[in-house]
Amino acid sequence: MSIEDEEAKIIMEKAAKAADELYIIRDTYFPLNPNHKISTLQSQSDLALKLLDSIPPEHRRLPATRATHEYLRGKILDVFPDYRKEAEDHLSKAVKLNPSLADAWLCLGNCIWKKGDLPSAKNCLILALSKGSNKKILCQLSMLERRMAQGADNQEEIVKESIKHAKEAIALDVKDGNSWYNLGNACLTCFFVTGAWDHSKLLQSLKAYQNAEKDEGMKSNPDLYFNCATVNKYLENYERALSGFEAAASKDPGLNAAEEAEKMISLLDKLDSFLRGQTKAKRLASLTASLAAVNLNSSYRRATIDHLSEGLNRAVAILGKVIFFIKHENTTPLYFLVCDSDQVCFILTVYGMRNDAIREGDQVTLLEPCYHYVDFSWKGKCYQFKSIRVDFLEQMLVNGKAMPAQYAIRNSIVAQNKP
Repeated sequence: MSIEDEEAKIIMEKAAKAADELYIIRDTYFPLNPNHKISTLQSQSDLALKLLDSIPPEHRRLPATRATHEYLRGKILDVFPDYRKEAEDHLSKAVKLNPSLADAWLCLGNCIWKKGDLPSAKNCLILALSKGSNKKILCQLSMLERRMAQGADNQEEIVKESIKHAKEAIALDVKDGNSWYNLGNACLTCFFVTGAWDHSKLLQSLKAYQNAEKDEGMKSNPDLYFNCATVNKYLENYERALSGFEAAASKDPGLNAAEEAEKMISLLDKLDSFLRGQTKAKRLASLTASLAAVNLNSSYRRATIDHLSEGLNRAVAILGKVIFFIKHENTTPLYFLVCDSDQVCFILTVYGMRNDAIREGDQVTLLEPCYHYVDFSWKGKCYQFKSIRVDFLEQMLVNGKAMPAQYAIRNSIVAQNKP
């Protein structure tokens, strides 16, 4: 190898390293002003492109290096959040010159995704995988499938494919935090797709996020903290959710994590206010008087809230009167103030159900209730209340009748394009 060839090779290696460093900036740098990030990426990408341009033209055109040169140029240009046609052109040339460049296929798929051509983006990722199993490509395919599920008739089927590919990525490297994070996202999406009621999907998602947190490299990922906080919010682990949103906000002020924490505190304050205010004893006695006359199915034992155990209470039924529907900023879950036959008030949270399914004054029978006693302090304020969650229609009777299927709802998916 000549001196010129050796120098060209060294410059190409430096350019490849510069491209990788660009993506580290993209994934870990979150200034207060998002424009600062774009300007940093712009200046660093300009330097990386200058480095590539310093390779003599005769070396760039060599069959052994031309594809790599096109790939690196496209990769550098594609680091920005918006679609760049120039990036697509260079990446397309790279895969034509060397179809075995798996990372070029991956970058091309990401680029085309930003253009909005999701089927073509998926085709690029499938072609990339045909060159050999790769955890990064599997994670990207899993993420793309979640995006493709939005608005599709077969959402559940597509999200199951997303989970399958996420698990395949983990099988290649069980210690890779990004793969676990991706699986957590897939399980969380599945929770929403199936109607935001399947408690097990939340637990699977939480476990995946906890495994992701074991990887030191993931501690700079604000979305991990935000999504984990979201899961804890739906699991009603309020203190952990608030801590997670605060951590996400500190790592990326551009996320709406601080707003989510404020909304949760506002909700908790509202629940606390309703419970403290409650209703006059005379009215409670009048409301609950009819509960004693209700006949239960013999397979259930009647109980009151104070006799429940933490978690699922099998073969038990709680009867209550709905006193208030508690409005809040999110669409799910629904919150109600309910009073049992002992005139003890508690919070009822209902998932996957239309907000007109239960009305104030209705009598509810909660079958095999899932009970949780909330008790924590946040910034000097103590929150203590009894709570029962209902995840699906079959867990509840309203005015002695089963809930019609049309009251079940599906919540929209939230899946961002973050290649």
